[in-house]
Amino acid sequence: MASDNSPPPSSGPSSSNQGTFERWRRRFSAITGVGMSEQERRADLQVYQHETCEKWKRELMSNSPGVTFMLENLKRNGCDVKPENIICAPCISVRSGGFSPDAGAITLCEERIMHKQHMEDTVMHELVHMYDHCKFKVDWNNLRHHACSEIRANSLSGDCKFTRELRRGFVSFSKQHQACVRRRAVLSVRANPACPDDATAERAVNEVWESCFNDTRPFDEIF
Repeated sequence: MASDNSPPPSSGPSSSNQGTFERWRRRFSAITGVGMSEQERRADLQVYQHETCEKWKRELMSNSPGVTFMLENLKRNGCDVKPENIICAPCISVRSGGFSPDAGAITLCEERIMHKQHMEDTVMHELVHMYDHCKFKVDWNNLRHHACSEIRANSLSGDCKFTRELRRGFVSFSKQHQACVRRRAVLSVRANPACPDDATAERAVNEVWESCFNDTRPFDEIF
């Protein structure tokens, strides 16, 4: 029999369980919109996306074999990338990320990241650009330089894996990887303000294709 000093039996969930449930409820509401105004839903969804982006970023920088390998090689070449050099932020573009040579920073578009593997591919893509800028002193206004880095980034990052292409609606069983790398490189070069038209973008990619596609540094082969 319990003594008079024994605490009464619990009549409900603990405060920690209540806190966990409340966080789950708000995330569920932010994603679905249930029980919230549109303004509240947008605000909570942005918080959720930012927290998720930061969490995945930290995990990738610590545990991803590809990301940690790139970070080590960047540091070896004089570019020590810290967590603050990879920024999670909302973006107005439809891209999932970008590299700013002037700032020496990568931006991850937190509302465009679909899942952790998508973020890993995005980080890898931008780290290849950062590596090229650090090691080879890329002139991003030179379309041949830009084309070369885009070819390498698309080839080495995982952007052109068969499963990614399948989700985009591109299905090919013959040279699928090369076709994807070339297509995406042309699109990126075309978006360069220094590029006047589609033909110029295609020509820049074609002129550097062989040497840049075969250049897998710092990897021994396509990752």
